[in-house]
Amino acid sequence: MASLIYDSTLEDEKRGNIDYDTDTFKAMLVTAAYTPNKGTHTKRSDVTNEVTGTGYTAGGVVVTNTIAKDTVNHRVDVTPSNPSWASSTITARGAVIYKSRGGASSADELVGYIDFGADVSSTAALFSLSITAPYRTQN
Repeated sequence: MASLIYDSTLEDEKRGNIDYDTDTFKAMLVTAAYTPNKGTHTKRSDVTNEVTGTGYTAGGVVVTNTIAKDTVNHRVDVTPSNPSWASSTITARGAVIYKSRGGASSADELVGYIDFGADVSSTAALFSLSITAPYRTQN
C-alpha cells in the first residue's frame, strides 16, 4: 500500500472543516493489519488496528503544520512536524494524520496515511518519524 490522501480531505478543506493553521492535528500509528481505503475512510473511527505498547497513547501525538506556497508548481504544501514516542516498545507499519476534535473518533476528519513500506519497531527506545514530503498538495 502506498501513502495517500483520503478523498474526503479536499471536501473537508473546501467546506471549512479543516484549517491547517488553527486546528489540532495528530499522528497515530497503525499496524500492518490496517488497510486504508482512500475512498471510504473519512473519520478516525474508520481506522482499525492502532498500535498498542509501552510509551504509546491511543490516538497518537499532536503534530503542527508548516504551510508553504509553491508558485513554481502552483500548489500549497502542508507538512506536519515529526512525531515521536520516547521510551516506547511498539511495532507500526504506518501513520494516520487526522484532525483531532478532542472527543469521539467519529468526529475526527482523516487527512492522510503514511506507509512505512515495512514494519518499524522500537524496544524501550525512541520511535520517531521524519516526514519530509507534504501530506497535502492542492493544485
